[in-house]
Amino acid sequence: MPRSRKTLISLETTSYYHCSSRCVRRAFLCGEDPISGQSFEHRRQWIEDKLLFLAEIFALDLCAYAVMHNHYHVVLFVDKASAENWDKRQVISRWHQLFKGNTFSQRYLKGELLTTEELAIIDSLVELWRARLMNISWFMRIINEGIARRSNKEDHCTGRFWEGRFNSQALLDEKALIACAAYVDLNPIRARIATGLSDSTHTSIQRRCQQAKLTHQPNHPNQQAPGLLPCVGNIRQNMPKGLPIRLTDYLELVDWTGKIQREDKRGDIATSAPPILDQLQIDPKHWCYLCQNFESRFKNLVGASHHVQRACQQLGLRWTHGIKACREAFPA
Repeated sequence: MPRSRKTLISLETTSYYHCSSRCVRRAFLCGEDPISGQSFEHRRQWIEDKLLFLAEIFALDLCAYAVMHNHYHVVLFVDKASAENWDKRQVISRWHQLFKGNTFSQRYLKGELLTTEELAIIDSLVELWRARLMNISWFMRIINEGIARRSNKEDHCTGRFWEGRFNSQALLDEKALIACAAYVDLNPIRARIATGLSDSTHTSIQRRCQQAKLTHQPNHPNQQAPGLLPCVGNIRQNMPKGLPIRLTDYLELVDWTGKIQREDKRGDIATSAPPILDQLQIDPKHWCYLCQNFESRFKNLVGASHHVQRACQQLGLRWTHGIKACREAFPA
């Protein structure tokens, strides 16, 4: 039985989430329709541009993304602290980049004098819009609605374009986060539409690789790919916002995993594994399995078993699917 979105996305549990949406039509979201021969490849750029645009407006950071032929993946970090520090003008200005707002909000931005009652309306609207600007459901809704409208117009048809709901997984710790990001970045290689990281178009890993080649300090957060949450190194005291891994380690890890998946080197896994897997305390064979079966292996909550149990208590759940898989993949 489907669960309410409130029990799937809760900032009290974690700020990191993996979401995906899938097209329901035979005609691809992107790529080429093998029957009609028509190409929809340009739609992949639509989605990538929309993801990067909305990440600048919402209090959401892109950790990873991949736009495939009939679906897309995105790993998001909800930056609640930043959203709570926005003043009224910032919240209204961000919302107006998405919607017109109303007469009161437009007059407020122009600096016009408002009555006490009108200011009270502005205050309530600001809090409502602030909550929506750090809401994953609103983020996914705006992306999917806009792409569906453009695609329907291009296809000269009406009707549903996406499945009814987007899928989401809560990533409860750094191991689950890094494994999920690698799983997303490796989508084109698993699908055999790319042979390496550099030609994995419309993915976050390609953007990270391209930017890393342009700088002498690829691990410096300020010199990493714009629009993506930077890699800030291993977990430590006073940890800055970012992925808990060095960029060079992450690129090496994803590149190695991609070669394993592409060439199916079953006997060479243990000896050739990057050192970062020892730091993460993940068995190389478990890691390779995770990066191929992350969505099917786990359901809504992903992480070490004690993190899953704690999340269940916070969400008021007595049980969740996949806890045995979490215990095996992420040993304490």
